[in-house]
Order: sequence, then structure tokens, then C-alpha cells
Amino acid sequence: MLYCDFWRSRTRHGWELEGADIPLFASGPAHMVRAKKTRQTMTGNAPTFATLFLRVFLPFALAYFLSYIFRGVNAVIFPYLERDIGITAGDLGLLTSAFFLFFAGCQPVLGVMLDRYGPRRVQVVLLAMAAAGSTLFGLSLSLGELIVARVLIGLGFAGGLMAAIKAITLWYPPQRWGLITGFHMMAGGLGSMAATLPVEWSLSVLSWQGLFFWLAGFCLATSAILFFVVPERAGPPAGGSLADQFRITGAVLTDGFYWRIQPLLAVQQLAFIGCISLWIGPWLRDVGGFTDKEMRADIQLWTAAATTLGFAMSGIIATALRRVGVSNFASAGLMSILFAAVCGWIAFVPAFHPAVAWIAFGFLGACPIQYMPLMVASFPAHYAGRVSTSSNLVVFSVIFAGQWAIGKVVDLWPRTATGYSPDGYAWAFGALFILQLAGLAWLMMSRARPMARPHLAAAD
Repeated sequence: MLYCDFWRSRTRHGWELEGADIPLFASGPAHMVRAKKTRQTMTGNAPTFATLFLRVFLPFALAYFLSYIFRGVNAVIFPYLERDIGITAGDLGLLTSAFFLFFAGCQPVLGVMLDRYGPRRVQVVLLAMAAAGSTLFGLSLSLGELIVARVLIGLGFAGGLMAAIKAITLWYPPQRWGLITGFHMMAGGLGSMAATLPVEWSLSVLSWQGLFFWLAGFCLATSAILFFVVPERAGPPAGGSLADQFRITGAVLTDGFYWRIQPLLAVQQLAFIGCISLWIGPWLRDVGGFTDKEMRADIQLWTAAATTLGFAMSGIIATALRRVGVSNFASAGLMSILFAAVCGWIAFVPAFHPAVAWIAFGFLGACPIQYMPLMVASFPAHYAGRVSTSSNLVVFSVIFAGQWAIGKVVDLWPRTATGYSPDGYAWAFGALFILQLAGLAWLMMSRARPMARPHLAAAD
């Protein structure tokens, strides 16, 4: 087992962390060692809450904010791309999902890099790549050029969440990981909000090409902030050769508890991110009947606001339920069930208060992210980077293929006078609902237990 029962008491200079008889992993259950009674006191130069917020949390949150702007911007600019480039629904799905292609493909390498070199240095380099991709997107004149640029942008933001989770595990005590992760995800929700009405407003004074030049500048500025502001902190040593490090990734990808959660998480993230980053805009126009661009942007803004609230509340809800005896595993499952129900609402009864459905979609879709700290905590601490990036590998591979597939399904029906056929959306969204039911059934039937903490899911 790997666990640390920390409690905090306030000293005159800072926070004091205490731990007694902390079981630690050496390399697996057969190599458990018992640490001597330790006492780690963070005094004098100990980081205060304000220091951690300004120098650790905020820079990584800013990068994640930008990531969600890039994820969601196509849901607003798609009419301009249809007009200027002449793309179809399938093209639009492929273009938007291209963000997730290299995003997914580099995850195994990213996990090793995060564990060996730390989140600060890795994120600085990646954001410079995002800036290059944004610049190329603004210069593009064809679908192929847009896809290459979108791939570069995706590569640049591949560490947006994973680098932050690594930083959180380095700087915050384990019992705060879920809460801080939720607040970090809130920054993504704010980015989703910025990708709605603010982007729509910017297009009244800028071309869509100019917008991407500005975004490239913001990426470079954020990279500089991370380089100059975020301190370094050594984590658990990533021992062994590079091949050994990749073997740990293999151990994660063959773990039973990992695969108990991953199918549901991947499908729900496909539904959530696929719609928030693209399909909400066309759906509101073609199914919801909101032909006015500003009205669509208003609904997208409220949905993004609900997403932001959901990210912020996800950790708080899990903490509150834990206090009344509901485990984190069970509370994440409950939120997954509610989110699947809302997806069914949008698929099968789209005429019933569509704006309310999307706002509920935004809030509930943010909550299943609590599976991520659950998975990280179920492995030894030095696996953290590879657990999160292995999850991303699966999630974003599914998003890449699924978002493109949604566009292909929508394209199976003839276009209408205003856009795409509502029947295509019904079949695509219905398929997402059924896949979520299958993921929930697998989650409930599987009896796999965590590698590091077999008791975590024992009562569920």
C-alpha cells in the first residue's frame, strides 16, 4: 500500500506536516518497506498558500485556460471555416479532432518526461509549440494546412492537465489532490467561457486569422511565465533506465483497476469534450433552431459557465459525500450516471428545453474528472505522471476517432437549408448514450482493485 495520513497544524512560520509509520512502495507489493517515523516541517522558507497559488497553481491554470480556448474555438468559428475553406461536417469533425491526434500519441513519452524532468520544463517547451501551431493556423488556406496546424496546437497543449496534476502531486498533500484538481479544471471551464461570446465579439473586430495570431502571442507569454515564475521541486526519483520507465507505462496500461474505470471515462470525455469543443454550436443551429449566432453564443457561454462551476464543485461534492460515508469511487459513479441521463435527454428529447439540457450537460460533464485523482492514487507515487498520461492516451485517442465519426454520421443525411439534418445528430448522440450505458455496466460488474490501495473500492 502507498498512503500518507497527513494532518496540518499552523506554526508561527508556516505549515507543519507530520506523518508516522508511512508505508512506502519500493517497486511493488512484494517490496514494501516501512519508513521510520518522520517529521517534515515546512518552516522559514515554507511556501504559503498565496505562494503556491501565485507561483504553482496559477501559471499551470493559465496554460489550461488557453487549452480550452483552442479546444472550443471551432464551435464559434465554424461558419467562417465553412465559408472560407468550404469544409463539410466530416471535415469539421476531422479538423477539430486533429487537436487530439498528437495530443494522444505523445502521452506515453510525456508521462516519462514529466516524471524525469518535471512539469515546469516540459510545459514551457510544449507551449512554444502551441504558439507555432496557432500562427500556422492563422496563415492556412486549405483544410490540409489547417489540420497540420491543429495537430501542432494539440501537441502544444498535450500536457495541460497532466503537467498540472504532476505539479499538484509535488506541492500539495494527497488528501487535497482531488480538490485542487477540480479547481484546476475550473480554469479550463473559464477557457470554455472565453471561447464563446468573447471569441464571437473578437470576430467583429478581427478576422479569424488575426484571432489566432493573438492567441499565439498569449501562448508565448504563458510559456515565459512558467519559465520565470514556477519553482522547481524534486519528486520521488524516477529510477532505472529509460526502458524501465516505459515498462511502468506498460504496467499501468495492463492494470485491471485502470481498465475498470477507463472505458467509461473515455466515452464520457468523448461526449463531453467532443460536444463542448465543436458539436454544441452546430447542434444548436440545426436541431435546437437557434439560427442567430449571438443567441447560440449566449447558450454556449452559459454552458461553459456551468462547466466552470462543475469543475469547481466536483471536488467539493466528492468531499461532502465522503463525509457522509459515500466513497470517492461511488460519488464519481453517481455523477457519471447523471451525465449519461442528460446525454440521453439531448439525443432523444431534443425539443424539451434544449438550453437547460446543455447547461446541465456542462455542469455534470465536468464531474467525472474525479476519476483521474482516484486512478493516480491507486498506483505508487512515482507512477503519477504515467498514470495520468496513460489515461490521456486512451481518452484522447477515443476523442480523435469519435469526434470524426460523429461528423461522418451527421454527413450521412442530406444537408438542410440551414445546416445538417437533425436525424444525423439523433443517431450520433444516441450512440454516445448507449456507449455510456455499456461503460457504466462494466464499471459496476468489474471486481478489479487498485494496485496501491486495495481497500479503495472494496466497499463499492
